[in-house]
Amino acid sequence: MASDVQPAPFVKQLAANDRPTRDKAVSSLRTYLQGKQHFSDLELLKLWKGLFFSSNKGMWLSDRPRTQQRLATDLANLLSILPTTTFLPFISAFWTTIAREWTGIDVLRMDKILLLIRKYLSASFSYLSRNVWADTELVKGYMGILGSIPLNPRDGKVPNGLKYHVLDIYVEELDGVDTPRCGELPLRLLLGPLRTLEKESTTKAVRMRAKEALADERLKDWEHVGVREDGDGKSGGEDGEGAGNEWGGIDA
Repeated sequence: MASDVQPAPFVKQLAANDRPTRDKAVSSLRTYLQGKQHFSDLELLKLWKGLFFSSNKGMWLSDRPRTQQRLATDLANLLSILPTTTFLPFISAFWTTIAREWTGIDVLRMDKILLLIRKYLSASFSYLSRNVWADTELVKGYMGILGSIPLNPRDGKVPNGLKYHVLDIYVEELDGVDTPRCGELPLRLLLGPLRTLEKESTTKAVRMRAKEALADERLKDWEHVGVREDGDGKSGGEDGEGAGNEWGGIDA
């Protein structure tokens, strides 16, 4: 299987100090991902292990915020070129790697990992919003990944620190992707992992943080444009549920 993971040479180049070498590595990685229609889970996990250590070494070696932000953005933009058949396995390998490596991250370098996570959450929402959130099954699949990895309510191996960060930025990144408030965003479906975490987490502090995220005032903006609450193209008004009923459930 090791012979199947060909991007290792240019993945390592992501740790280079000079921008031309890093840019070339990112370009090669994009070409590699576009050139295959199927990856095994093991291939993607190996790829992300290399990406995590090489890219973050490059970010850690640089104290310039612009360099750190550019590399994080370049890696997140990889999602945009993936076919739908690869998107879910690729993003699943990303979250699996982040959860696995979280406890070993140096506290002085954590801010750079948090930036990478923010960029990836935003890019994943942007990917799902293609064609006005039309691919409901893809959205459901991604919510399943979020609920089973970074926002898993019962798996003690998933660090609470990762859950806190995702909860803290979740609504903000969703807000940034749907600034036009087009009315097609499947809000109930997108908030599903947060609601499950609020109800089922074995840690009180996590439940409270999830509740705070669900009480974010920005979520009310979508109520006023008749968003697709059930994820199947029906708004709360269409199925007879008012906005008051929806938010009453969150506060309970």
